[in-house]
Amino acid sequence: MRTRIHASATKAALALAIFLASPGNPWLTLPATGQPIAPAKRQSDALDAYNKALSDFKSILSERRHQIDSDQPLPKLPGQALYLARINLMSATKDLTDAVPSRIGRPNKFGIPPAYFDADNEPLADEYRRLFDILEAPPADAQNSATPFKDVVDLGIAIARAKGLDATSAETAGRISLGLFFAETSGTQNIGNARSNRYKGSLQTDPSEDRNGRRKWAAIRPSIAAIDPALGRRDDEEEARVGKSDHRYNHWTAVRDALMNAHADVFPQVPAIVKALPDPIDQMKLFELIQIIPTPTRSALESDDLLNYRISAPRIMGYLRNNGIFAFGQADRARPSANFREILDAMWLFNGKFKRAIAKFNEIKSR
Repeated sequence: MRTRIHASATKAALALAIFLASPGNPWLTLPATGQPIAPAKRQSDALDAYNKALSDFKSILSERRHQIDSDQPLPKLPGQALYLARINLMSATKDLTDAVPSRIGRPNKFGIPPAYFDADNEPLADEYRRLFDILEAPPADAQNSATPFKDVVDLGIAIARAKGLDATSAETAGRISLGLFFAETSGTQNIGNARSNRYKGSLQTDPSEDRNGRRKWAAIRPSIAAIDPALGRRDDEEEARVGKSDHRYNHWTAVRDALMNAHADVFPQVPAIVKALPDPIDQMKLFELIQIIPTPTRSALESDDLLNYRISAPRIMGYLRNNGIFAFGQADRARPSANFREILDAMWLFNGKFKRAIAKFNEIKSR
């Protein structure tokens, strides 16, 4: 209630200031905020939208916390409303800072550009993460690995070597694989998915993707065991451990099958990808796009000009927005198309995860 009263009072104050302003001084400022009030209508609407988005985000955070703490039944896909509320708040923040650039504040601990996120809202984002940690906790019978990050790197390298890559390019494939782990789960093994009933595990696959990956692994496994006998023995142990259980909740088999399903066939192109995209974070972003929009990404890789390959299908643009790409602010949401250079640049929300992946990869390789 206080938020709505504050928004209405602010709107009224803006209108009064315009009424009192002299024709020769259209950029009258309010002493309380120091913010310019003209063009007042756009600024007032943006402020109202921001206050509503902030109120809605606080409300859904409070609702989920109360439901969890009091053991109340949760709605289907309990994380979806949380996710949409966060996206709406970031979008409203960008619209507000576009209308009133002086509202861009100090840097925040998440590394999100301040035009999209007010650092005063950090505690809300922390609560958002805590709730998702609860909602996406692995099941009791999930089979963790004591070396989850090294597993991802080892599997990526082994698959790449079996696909014919030399040691240097195979190591790049291992680093990219670790980036996918961080992109999909922030580096947490065996998680569920509070926004989907289909996708589960360390690399978030659905049952059909997991089965496809297992078939492909069976075909390539003899080559991998010949290249790396120790990895072959580890695979035998994990297969015996998982038995007839869901392979997506054994970290090793989840990563193995996911890489084989979506990425192994692209690993032979790693040298060309590195040449086109020398930035390791861009390389990781491209492979994450194979997760999000696989067919257009493969088409772009097969084209003569990867970075200028343009996507304009509304359905594909919708998939990008659903993953936090071109999702924030009216200008981005209205974008009808984008080339791959623009898409990679718009994936800034993944930057922090990929930087963590690179740091972890360097730590593993230094041992």
